[in-house]
Amino acid sequence: MKIINRNILIMLFLVFPVSSVVSQDERTEKFRQGVDYYTASNYREALDKWLEIYDTGYRSAALSYNIGNAYFKLNDIPGAILFYERALLLKPADSNINYNLQISRSLVVDKFEEIPQLFFVRWFDFLSLLMTTNTWAVASIVAFVLFLLLLSLYIYSSKYKVKVIGFWVALFFLIISASSLAFTIRNRSLVYDSRKAVIFAPSVNGKSSPDTSGTDLFVLHEGSKVSVEDMVGEWYEIRLSDGNKGWVPATSLTII
Repeated sequence: MKIINRNILIMLFLVFPVSSVVSQDERTEKFRQGVDYYTASNYREALDKWLEIYDTGYRSAALSYNIGNAYFKLNDIPGAILFYERALLLKPADSNINYNLQISRSLVVDKFEEIPQLFFVRWFDFLSLLMTTNTWAVASIVAFVLFLLLLSLYIYSSKYKVKVIGFWVALFFLIISASSLAFTIRNRSLVYDSRKAVIFAPSVNGKSSPDTSGTDLFVLHEGSKVSVEDMVGEWYEIRLSDGNKGWVPATSLTII
């Protein structure tokens, strides 16, 4: 199957906010160099340039997506899935990311019947990822300030119509503030405290206990996505998409 390459978009990279001590110009130059390498089919060199940017702490959907593309071209399916998943957390509605992620997943050996997520949980997660944590937080604060101003209007105004309008509009902004705060908390949990992981070991046995003497419960292969439930020493308790649980060494997976 052919993976699409439409996301070699420098402008997408440029509009994301900068972070850490590395300058915007330096990031942009490295990103352009990666694009040049990628278009020349030098995928390893492109990957190295983009990972240099990623390792500074900079995050953007475009950067993670292009890293995923480079991993895919190098036939590193776990690496491709890992970075497509990371890109999806920053831009959940992007059709290119979703398409390439599905292609990569189709190449994974393990196929599990997933327990469907409740529709309102799925939509809540989707909405919370439409904006960044900071954007949702600012929206919550602004809405709360407006709530306080309109509440003052309701309390101190002597006109009945003004009081009624002030009350209902204040209530509206209170709901907006509370919703934005909920989206802020959920966005931070999904992006910065992910409990999802990708298996990188060629194959690993899920154990009944966090040690090598545990009973083998199942076998996983590289590229499988799991949820991390607990950690004991150098072992993670993971849950599969079909609900089964087991313990695997921490070195066998990477957190999304």
